[in-house]
Amino acid sequence: MNWDLFEGLLSGVNKYSTAFGRIWLSLVFIFRLLVYVVAAERVWSDDHKDFDCNTRQPGCTNVCFDHFFPVSHIRLWALQLILVTCPSLLVIMHVAYREAKEQRHRAAGGDNSRCLYPNPGKKHGGLWWTYMLSLVFKAGVDMVFLYIFYHLYRNYTLPRLVKCELSPCPNMVDCFISRPTEKNIFTLFMVVTTCICILLSLIEAAYLIGKR
Repeated sequence: MNWDLFEGLLSGVNKYSTAFGRIWLSLVFIFRLLVYVVAAERVWSDDHKDFDCNTRQPGCTNVCFDHFFPVSHIRLWALQLILVTCPSLLVIMHVAYREAKEQRHRAAGGDNSRCLYPNPGKKHGGLWWTYMLSLVFKAGVDMVFLYIFYHLYRNYTLPRLVKCELSPCPNMVDCFISRPTEKNIFTLFMVVTTCICILLSLIEAAYLIGKR
């Protein structure tokens, strides 16, 4: 991973964000992205391998695992982090478009021409709407994923034991999940940080509307 490029993107997002946006970015980077990369991936690395059922019927364990875990927590979190951070990059692109347009305007009219954007990063006009839509999109993505997690894993928790009677299992079999307590702790942590991020996005949107 090109950390210099990543640092540049973070600096750009910080530069054009409000105080609430900077707190949101810090929360996402430290408490969601780093926790995901450093710890969460390792916790779920053995979810399929150590999913044990008290049967040797070929295919039974795979069918039961797919039934109770249709989508991995890790893959859902990765998709969520990608979608929730993309709108901030759109704000940077919009500012870059303004700066390029200002440079072309000065090149065509000379240095004495009237500025189109005295401060390209100031949130007014189209940039205000871009920033506002990015906040709504980020909050909406987090809400959708909270619902998906709740729908797939009731109350965001994993049981220690699940009972499965799907074909080709010969009868009702008991299946045991690997490290359910540890996984529940990480899931609860991710859910709480996601809720805080949603709240920050809504507060920032209300702040921008009130300021305008």
